[in-house]
Amino acid sequence: MAEHWRYRVYQGVLVIGGSLVAAYGLRGFLVPNHIIDGGMTGISILLSYLTGLNIGWFLLALNLPFLLLGYNQIGKTFTVLTFLGVAGLAVWTWVLGSAAVVTQDLLLAAVFGGVIVGLGVGLVIRHGGSMDGTEIVAVVLSERWPFSVGEIIMFFNVFILGSAGFVFGWDRAMYSLIAYFVAYKTIDVVVDGLDESKGVWIVSNRAEELGVVILARLGRGVTYLEAKGGYSEEPKQMIYTVVTRLELPKLRTVVREIDPQAFVSVADIHETMGGYFRKRKIH
Repeated sequence: MAEHWRYRVYQGVLVIGGSLVAAYGLRGFLVPNHIIDGGMTGISILLSYLTGLNIGWFLLALNLPFLLLGYNQIGKTFTVLTFLGVAGLAVWTWVLGSAAVVTQDLLLAAVFGGVIVGLGVGLVIRHGGSMDGTEIVAVVLSERWPFSVGEIIMFFNVFILGSAGFVFGWDRAMYSLIAYFVAYKTIDVVVDGLDESKGVWIVSNRAEELGVVILARLGRGVTYLEAKGGYSEEPKQMIYTVVTRLELPKLRTVVREIDPQAFVSVADIHETMGGYFRKRKIH
């Protein structure tokens, strides 16, 4: 039980830290240059500009209704961590104020602002929370509509980023699109990591020999699966293993050396848990 609460505190600290990083990206780069982000953060930037009120008020007011929806639909832990992220973002944007302004160059603001905001949001997502109510809405609507979560979020953001053109001008809307794209890719890197893993399925008549070589030369564990050819109906043996992106070319070389006729399928792996292997030097 104590370990559980220590982990929850650890999550909370990193979520609040992520909100500070995102707030710095907003206050130091995006907001002073009239460049917006997607989601409720983008709407908050627009409303703050139009009303003159601090952006933090809108971040709280717009996201709170969706937090209640998230509590009922998604779960307590996610809602609490999301509240910490949203409240932290609101407070940090107020604390930092205009003193955090770094640059007035629009391209630099869009690129570096996007990177910093994406880094902050990625930290929050990686540790169990969120910083935008549109994600909660998208999860709920995806259960009722024939659209994925990503498609629904994209629809919202096209509308929000387009609104920036009417308020700030179309050049700022295009810079906002750059910032959003950069932030999106940065979030992917933070959440999934730079050392992306690949899941590899190999169907071969020499599966056991391949497995021994993969273990010896790459230091990666393998799993043997029984299969049957759909056309020939002959029994087959399939290997499943997980390697890093950098190890994939080496694995291809091994397969070509042992069984050039093997069928190989590769897929992205975003996270692995459990299992054990002893990493060996690759010859």
